[in-house]
Amino acid sequence: MTSATLRRATVSGAVLLSLLAVPAHATADESDTVPTNAAALPQPDITGLRGVLRTALRQGAPGAMARIDDGDTVHRMVTGLADRKTRRTISTLDRFRIGSVTKTFSAVVLLQLRDEKKLKLNASVNRYLPGLLPDDRITVRHVLSHRSGLYDYTNDMFARSVPGFEAVRTKVFTYRQLVDRSLRHARTNSPGAAYSYSNTNFVVAGMLIEKLTGHSVGTAYQSRIIEPLQLRDTLYVHPSTKIPGRHTRGYMTSDTAGAAPIDATRQTTSWAQSAGALISTAGDLNTFLSALLGGELTSARSLEQMQRWWKVNSTTAYGLGLRRRTLSCGTSVYGHTGAVQGYYTYAFTSKDGRRSLSALANTSNNGTVLNTMMGTLESAFCGKRAATVRGSAHVERHEDVAPGVALD
Repeated sequence: MTSATLRRATVSGAVLLSLLAVPAHATADESDTVPTNAAALPQPDITGLRGVLRTALRQGAPGAMARIDDGDTVHRMVTGLADRKTRRTISTLDRFRIGSVTKTFSAVVLLQLRDEKKLKLNASVNRYLPGLLPDDRITVRHVLSHRSGLYDYTNDMFARSVPGFEAVRTKVFTYRQLVDRSLRHARTNSPGAAYSYSNTNFVVAGMLIEKLTGHSVGTAYQSRIIEPLQLRDTLYVHPSTKIPGRHTRGYMTSDTAGAAPIDATRQTTSWAQSAGALISTAGDLNTFLSALLGGELTSARSLEQMQRWWKVNSTTAYGLGLRRRTLSCGTSVYGHTGAVQGYYTYAFTSKDGRRSLSALANTSNNGTVLNTMMGTLESAFCGKRAATVRGSAHVERHEDVAPGVALD
């Protein structure tokens, strides 16, 4: 295990570096009266965070890492391998596939379009994409809050995790092909009636982005988020199968007990696209979430809309492409999780965006590791030793792309 705490350079350039020895269905709309986190957060529990990462390794992850940006201080912790063949140690500077954290980027673009008066959240999706959906009552808000009732096509695609992945690893899909896969099935509920996580929703979001901007989602991410925030390691390379530059390789746990993990790094991620195909780093994700909650990416009114919560379970609520998790200490954090073949990501920030955590385990198809990595939030924001999360009670069914995790 390697860990370091870096206090960012002052104007004089002085730097101090010291080395240290995861669906339930909602039942009701929820009000915005939540903990404000007005009191100063306790110091992160670096020892506890280190323990969470080590536990993930014991449970099968080749490597794990975390980065906390806390005002002027940066904490970095790594353990294990980025590459099982070369034995290179994982690094917080590595790029990786962020899975469903992409959904927050997609939601931000659509909220920016709302600010530009090109989109209304309560308007029918079919107003902008005529004839796409079988029900004019499905609104943009329903799509962004997973309350459209659109069936998640990945349920079928990855019913058998490894064979399902290998069947689509190098395929290139159109958005319409993915939506059509969903529409072969009955809807899960009527529009607005219940929360039911579905990647189909954010495929529709990608179609809306492209229709309203006249550009690809990659161009929209680049011009509206990546360039303004100077996110130098955040990339949308679809349909390329490669992660450019220095990166952590991702390993999918085999469906056969005891078999070697599958290197899932090379893939188009075309089955996800605007629902989960972005590549980034821990530092870039922290910058993004800090800017979002700090009000730098949308108007105050749109950020407020993004945080109109729908209760998922006792600890989690969903807004518009944004999760709120309430931790054991009562603090609420805001962000998203990501599960794509080979990678599990937690990316969350405080209410004011001042303290952000991004953590990665380069494995998937391993619900035990996914649950364990949730402990990084406790250590980063509650300032106490986080116990290993046991069982599947905290993992929502098919919470993110690439299911194959424990179900409720």
